[in-house]
Amino acid sequence: MKRQVPGLAETASDSRPEIPDGIFLVRVDGAQFRWHAHKPFYVLRLSVVEPRTQAGQPIVGRLYCTQKAMWKLGWFLRDFLYDPELLAHEQVDEKALLGLRGVVKISHTVINGISLINLDGFAPASHWEELSAAPLSSASRSNTEEATR
Repeated sequence: MKRQVPGLAETASDSRPEIPDGIFLVRVDGAQFRWHAHKPFYVLRLSVVEPRTQAGQPIVGRLYCTQKAMWKLGWFLRDFLYDPELLAHEQVDEKALLGLRGVVKISHTVINGISLINLDGFAPASHWEELSAAPLSSASRSNTEEATR
């Protein structure tokens, strides 16, 4: 049986430009845990709020939940002002993540011909003005410094 799906043809052509590497103020639009035997992870669906030229663009990335990568999940949750009580009880409520805002630094990697987005760093939304005004290289340094604290 054939089904007519209006708007499907628009998705086939890459009409949306790929979001560039950089720093963005984003909102969490979705989060879903995915179990994998060696590397369980959360898929995060983020929507760009700033800069306005990229507003509404989606960013989809992964945060792994392995012992080695747990620091990064914690960094994300703290900087996006996740409920501290849930965090203290080591609980992640996917519904509680919806609507949270923060700053994310992204880069792209190509693996086996597939372009993937790396979530390289995070900061609270309140830091957006200073981070967006700073050159990317100094913002990268400050994110690296925060990650080592």
